[in-house]
Amino acid sequence: MRRSADELDKMRKAGKVVAEMHEATRAAIRPGVTTRQLNDIAAEVLAKRGARSNFLNYHGFPAVICTSPNDMIVHGIPGDYTLKEGDIISIDAGAIIEGYHGDAAYTAGVGEISAQAKKLIEVTERSLWAGIAQLVKGNRLNEVGRAVQNVAEAAGYSVVREYVGHAIGTAMHEDPQVPNYWPGTPGPTLKEGMVFAIEPMVNIGSYETYMLDDGWSVMTEDGTLSAHFEHTIAVTENGPEVFTAA
Repeated sequence: MRRSADELDKMRKAGKVVAEMHEATRAAIRPGVTTRQLNDIAAEVLAKRGARSNFLNYHGFPAVICTSPNDMIVHGIPGDYTLKEGDIISIDAGAIIEGYHGDAAYTAGVGEISAQAKKLIEVTERSLWAGIAQLVKGNRLNEVGRAVQNVAEAAGYSVVREYVGHAIGTAMHEDPQVPNYWPGTPGPTLKEGMVFAIEPMVNIGSYETYMLDDGWSVMTEDGTLSAHFEHTIAVTENGPEVFTAA
């Protein structure tokens, strides 16, 4: 769906709140901090900015951010898990302003992390920006996934297939979906005013996944590390505009 200038402005505002949630949680990441504390910090940002959470109570999800450490890919529930030196942690956050959504994620290291973990984080973020660069009017949507996949697989990693990006607007998840890999067809033609959440999830090992008994937390099947980066981006006359960048 193509968004009007007024709708895009509301989404910019939501995106700024998400960026602030990222900044606040990133600043708090250190050994000894619990994922519940990170959730509380993000909730404070939402309250301060008069925004609503699009995660809280979404199909029953009990928090305002997802916190996914190490071999957890996405949808981790904040709680008693205490960050340890050498961990990596993925934070996925969202906000609603005047009925319009923003959604973004990042992965960060806790203290000193391994060279392997640093490379995974760097490659995953680079794959996101490669995908974002494809969001140009007249291009085809699934070129995003081709670009993401090329970056990740060139580094010897795999891209998760079961969880993908999506259009976004008055709902957090709208159609069409945006695979992080080449699905075999080019997808719809991009038009000015379309807005997407692009979110590669990249694993050091296999792309196979499984879900914990909590019904939310998604893990790598082989226990290898996973990283996750996401932004909300509009297709504009002048190229992609990232709403959730700091």
